[in-house]
Amino acid sequence: MSVKVPVPQSVVRTGGAAFSWLLGGWRILLFGVIVLSLTFSPTTYKREHRYAIAHQLVLGTSNNLIWFSLLSSLISVILIRIVMVTALSYGLSKYALDMVVRMLVLELIPLTAALFVALRRTLPDGVELAEMRRRGDLLAMRQQGLDPIRTEFFPRAIAGIFSVWMLAAVSCILALILTYLSIYGFTQWALADYTRVVGQIFNPSVSMIFLLKTLFFSLAVSLIPMASSLYDNPREPLASRLKAASELAAMVRLFFVILLIQIASLMGNYF
Repeated sequence: MSVKVPVPQSVVRTGGAAFSWLLGGWRILLFGVIVLSLTFSPTTYKREHRYAIAHQLVLGTSNNLIWFSLLSSLISVILIRIVMVTALSYGLSKYALDMVVRMLVLELIPLTAALFVALRRTLPDGVELAEMRRRGDLLAMRQQGLDPIRTEFFPRAIAGIFSVWMLAAVSCILALILTYLSIYGFTQWALADYTRVVGQIFNPSVSMIFLLKTLFFSLAVSLIPMASSLYDNPREPLASRLKAASELAAMVRLFFVILLIQIASLMGNYF
């Protein structure tokens, strides 16, 4: 006579949660493949689709670029001043420029650009698409012969990727300019030494890690909220019909992936 040993509920819940996370990761990868295939498909850029793509690109970048540039410039001036005063007090002023460039340009600006775009653009877009799916708007589009992934999801995903790159590029240039002005003032005689130090920091390996980190940040910020709104089951707890619950589910996944990317970049740069 065999005796059945009951499985603890905690084990069942842990296994279910792990399976849900793995399934969510697979769905995100699947959505990324779809977006990649649409990016290189000539039919994506037909006349009836170009307006939607251009509209999302302008809307996703223009509303955020000025405010993020001003905010990042203000924070950059404050951090540059803190680093300069601290380095001077400890007699490490010759390392101040290296610390400022590494802290601001390499680490903080790409991370803050990704988080800014996520909170201001892609997460709200994901919630909007989830609501459209719940109301049946996406099904109605399919019945009319339209592809909602091509007309609704793809333009928003591309706009999110472009926004992260644009915000990061503009803010990095501004941070480098502000760093030079804060350290050397309004003079051109230190420009050669400044460019030499910055060039030594951005060696090929560091530059590659910086570009890959920004790329993965932009992909995570764009794909995770869209994939969550497309694939999550409205009956599941993490994707309930409430807007707050849908946004929280995508936010948890997004911040977890961003944390992994940041850890990997730090290990690549400093280990």
